[in-house]
Amino acid sequence: MIDQIRRSSRSVPANLTEAWKKRRYQKAFVSKLIDCAGEAGETEVWLDFSKDFAYIDANQYHLLMQRYDEVNRMLYGMIEKSHKFCQ
Repeated sequence: MIDQIRRSSRSVPANLTEAWKKRRYQKAFVSKLIDCAGEAGETEVWLDFSKDFAYIDANQYHLLMQRYDEVNRMLYGMIEKSHKFCQ
């Protein structure tokens, strides 16, 4: 489970970097941002499992989920305003 959390959480900034490199094409940019959000969602699922199986406590879980809520707000804000980022 730790490996899955590491992989999915590391994919978020990796996909964001790819999105940034593709910002010349708005649809490609948005597509990669959606991939970022998908990886963030996968990480949230693994965190849910971690809490449910008592690998992390409720306080740790809530702190991490708050951070992922912030990440998701930023990603969806970029998607909604993608024209501001694209050339």
